[in-house]
Amino acid sequence: MTRDDRLPRDAQSILELAARSMFDLFATASEGMMLVDRKARVVWINDQYRRFLPALGFEREEDFVGHPVSSVVQNTQMHQVLATGKPILIDLLTNKAGTFVVSRIPLRDDAGEVIGVLGIVLFDHPETTLQPLIAKFARLEQDLNDARRELASQRRTKYTFASFVGTSPGALEVKRQARRAASSSSPVLLLGETGTGKELLAHAIHAASPRAGRPFVSVNMAAVPDTLLEAEFFGVAPGAYTGADKKGRDGKFKLADGGTLFLDELGDMPMTVQVKLLRALQEGEIEPLGSNKLVRFDVRVVAATSRDLQQMVREGSFREDLYYRLNVLPIRVPPLRERQGDIPLLIEALCEDIAARGGGAQLEIGASAQALLAAQAWRGNIRELRNVLEQLALRSDSPHIDAAQVEPVLREAGLDRIEPAVPWPPGDAGAPAGQTDLRPLPEQIAELESRAIALALARTGGNRTAAARLLGISRASFYDKLAAMEVTSEIRTTVQ
Repeated sequence: MTRDDRLPRDAQSILELAARSMFDLFATASEGMMLVDRKARVVWINDQYRRFLPALGFEREEDFVGHPVSSVVQNTQMHQVLATGKPILIDLLTNKAGTFVVSRIPLRDDAGEVIGVLGIVLFDHPETTLQPLIAKFARLEQDLNDARRELASQRRTKYTFASFVGTSPGALEVKRQARRAASSSSPVLLLGETGTGKELLAHAIHAASPRAGRPFVSVNMAAVPDTLLEAEFFGVAPGAYTGADKKGRDGKFKLADGGTLFLDELGDMPMTVQVKLLRALQEGEIEPLGSNKLVRFDVRVVAATSRDLQQMVREGSFREDLYYRLNVLPIRVPPLRERQGDIPLLIEALCEDIAARGGGAQLEIGASAQALLAAQAWRGNIRELRNVLEQLALRSDSPHIDAAQVEPVLREAGLDRIEPAVPWPPGDAGAPAGQTDLRPLPEQIAELESRAIALALARTGGNRTAAARLLGISRASFYDKLAAMEVTSEIRTTVQ
């Protein structure tokens, strides 16, 4: 084999020869080359590149060369290569002249300092020369956009204040407090029994806040195992532990950045997570599992619980400092038994939603059935009421529901049947005999109020303040109505 003495043997000479050969190859085989200096100004273009000047909007070379590259080439990334010193070997560039496959290579001096960048146009018609690659890229980009839209739809709020049905004093007061909370960035603590609508209010607060356009992310403490809660909150660094995703995973704080984080069933949070949650809220930063890097976040926290947090603090099962951190704007959501006047409205709204979801006819709840439903204690509140209505929708062959159809469902649900405190209106099929006579409206209203007050006093053992609270009226209004009842009773006694 003949030896070619012209081929260098030392590394430096090999590199220089390779550089010259590669440059000559690119200069002849590429569609154009450009050189920018350390100030990102164009200092040279080759003959092939000159043919793009008219399409870029330049008639003369001197109008292009000598100017900042960002001002003469749209969407260029040459300045990024100058700043980082890292090449961009393959990229798609789209500007006035078309779409190109390009490479950008940093140039260094003997000291290793970046002194310029060489831009190379590899292909000027990638839609034909690289059609399979472009088609795959387009599909991937479409899939990414679809995934982003799906994620955005999942992070949007589902409810507004209009979704919180009710005109009783208790319901109106809750909505008033929640609207005021929406304008603040302080934490909100929603307190109330299960099924009262705390999650709905959390959605509504976010939807009415300045963060409405940002994500709404919820975490149910009772639904996530204790061992996974920390990862769920703070995320996981790439390869943090065996089996962890190599790309890492964002936690709920990161997903909710700029928006609202809803912590449901707060009372079920384990003590170990409480400590880290408190620190995150105080410092405004989190540390993903397996990472030493602190990540800043901007999140508004809305928490909800059906448990007595004050009692838990006294028992030592909930951190006192975290309680005071979250209990800035507490809102008590009243149970359904304290807003019985809203039950007819809730029945109508729930029946509409059940019909819309199930595709069947909307239930028409008769007055006798409404009175019976309104008389229940509803330990599960609105969630329990919905369950009974869904059972009625599935069991009944007719959309018309009366008290006789409601009673067996209430018994099977474990509810104690309570006789309606309100007389049935005339004309109702389920009305008992003797209650069908039409009477003046003021008389019926007075009787209704008297029965409601009597029932409230009976349930509270004669405690007038508690009875007024149960009826959702002020103590002064309660005493006025009670006095009117006593006067009416005296008049009736005198007449008789």
